[in-house]
Amino acid sequence: MSTATNVEATAVNTIEWLAAGRTTIVVPVYQRQYRWDIGGCERLLSDVRAVAAEDDAHRHFLGSILSAQDGSGEDADLILIDGQQRITTLMLLVAALHHAVRDTDPDLAAELSRVLVLADAPGRTKLRPHDAWAELYESVLLDRRDDLDRESRFDDNYAFFRSQIHVDEVPLIWRGLQRLEHVSITLGPRANAQQIFESLNSTGEPLRDHELIHNYILMGLSHAEQLDVESRFWLPIEQHTGEAIGAFWRHYLVMVTGREVAANGEHGVYSAFRQSFPRVDVAHLQADAANWRHFAELYGILLDPSREPDLEIARQLRAVNTFGRSSYPLVLNAYSDHVRGRIDRAEFLQTLEWLQAMYLRRVLVNLPTERLIARLCRARANGQEALARAIARITPSDERVSAVLKYSELPYPAYVLGRLEGVDEVEGFDVEHIVPAVPGDAWSGDGVRPWSEYSEDEQNSHRALAPTLGNLTLLEQGLTERVFGASFPVKRDEAYARSTVPATRELTAAAAWGTAAITARTVALTTELLRIWARPALPEIDDDGLTPILDAVRRRGWPAGWEREFDYVEYRGERWEVYDVKHLFNRVFRRAWTDTREAAVAYCAAHGGPIYDAQAWKGQWDRLDDEHSLYMGWDSNYMMTAVQGVLEESGLASEVFVKYSYIGNVM
Repeated sequence: MSTATNVEATAVNTIEWLAAGRTTIVVPVYQRQYRWDIGGCERLLSDVRAVAAEDDAHRHFLGSILSAQDGSGEDADLILIDGQQRITTLMLLVAALHHAVRDTDPDLAAELSRVLVLADAPGRTKLRPHDAWAELYESVLLDRRDDLDRESRFDDNYAFFRSQIHVDEVPLIWRGLQRLEHVSITLGPRANAQQIFESLNSTGEPLRDHELIHNYILMGLSHAEQLDVESRFWLPIEQHTGEAIGAFWRHYLVMVTGREVAANGEHGVYSAFRQSFPRVDVAHLQADAANWRHFAELYGILLDPSREPDLEIARQLRAVNTFGRSSYPLVLNAYSDHVRGRIDRAEFLQTLEWLQAMYLRRVLVNLPTERLIARLCRARANGQEALARAIARITPSDERVSAVLKYSELPYPAYVLGRLEGVDEVEGFDVEHIVPAVPGDAWSGDGVRPWSEYSEDEQNSHRALAPTLGNLTLLEQGLTERVFGASFPVKRDEAYARSTVPATRELTAAAAWGTAAITARTVALTTELLRIWARPALPEIDDDGLTPILDAVRRRGWPAGWEREFDYVEYRGERWEVYDVKHLFNRVFRRAWTDTREAAVAYCAAHGGPIYDAQAWKGQWDRLDDEHSLYMGWDSNYMMTAVQGVLEESGLASEVFVKYSYIGNVM
């Protein structure tokens, strides 16, 4: 068997590989900037802690590291082609450990130092990043930072590690680090580095969230257990949800957690699943999987309501689908309770009606319909009355809807007219514009004066009202084709009079059709619309577009516009002129330290900060009192997560809202 001549691959201990010899590991100039965020650091630290807690035989595999020798001899630099993000983060973790114990445990500090710096040149780091940010990186690793107000991923991630590791835990974390392994791929002088890099990173399609969930569920089981779980649970989930399986998992997790789950390229759904379902024994897994299968079956009915035997429930599910699938987490929750006998049919139908009213009214008055359902799932956990209050709060009033209907285009016209005019199945019907959207010169509202003789103001008034409620009705498609473009009297006598829709036949009573008739019909139909799409009869109302703090967006890094993300923040009835997450983070934690200190202490104890009793590392600090300081050197994702967490811990989250600015809405 022949052997490779230009590629050498060896399984190695990562820490020993980093600490060996006098080699400098160099990040080449073409590499991207370091960009791991705190979420990635959190996962790495969790993996290190997990393997540290196992027996000596356990190891944690980091993947492959691709490098090439720059020259010959033991002092030749090692060019890091693939793996700089992982290696840089490991170095920051080791530096955090080193700085935590250098004054109390010199022997352990010396071991850690072997990984960080060259043995014969203590001022030179083993890893040498791109020159553009090498000095920044080295100042963190060697703890010689002077500019305390700067912002960088190196500082943020180092500070995260320092905040999460107590000095007594350093030996445990070090033990976990020493159990990391990777495959070291070293290229020979004739190897094509770019081709090998592309093969490692681009071959095949990346796993999607539901595929990662599938692997995560089955990975720790025996082969027999895998076959059992696959056949009894996973395959039925796939069959019920089909191509929508990814959306199913996201909607299911929103329902379970009561929090928005990001559906982006960073595997937000998979991360939320792992947090909600940490690894357990096979018995618990099967119990969870039975529940997943139950909800997947209901999800399949939401996708195709004809599978629901109760005709009224099926009709209401079809109606909810008019507005897309964003309501599915709440619908799944209520549907399951109905199927399992926890609520009666009337309560389930009431929930579906409330949802339709909320969506239709918000669309009518041009309010956003995103990021609403997680808060309603949280409210429903406290009962139907709490859900009614939560829906009422975000459903526009009768007065606001009435004003808009007079002059605005009617959204979802077939759906709205179908319910207003008593047509259950609108297939075979057209939405008829009594005044055509674009009248021809011969069109007439009274059969006497043609459109070409209308004044410019009259024409503009008719065009403006053409898409409004009072000018629309349902008409059989055959009748529509017969009178297309005809004047109102012709339509009235040859089409409207022959329609099976009572509301359309009523138009035969009109002698002529114009703006006055449209306005009068809008007023009459609006009364019926407000009755059918009624908001819960409660005083709560807020049409200002406020977003509960638990539903606020957690951004990655510091995206453009972050300084003007909010118009303001509402904190327990107070209006704060706070425009960015950094200011919000500072103000919330200062307030928590004053008003709900016990909850703030509990949160910080559970999450390793961000309030500390000593400024143990260099960075951006804000002193709270003589003995405690708030660390301000986090990224925006961490800051918003901490704000949400401490408010939830204190029980105040339901009383805090953000109002997004125009910039915040488009970020």
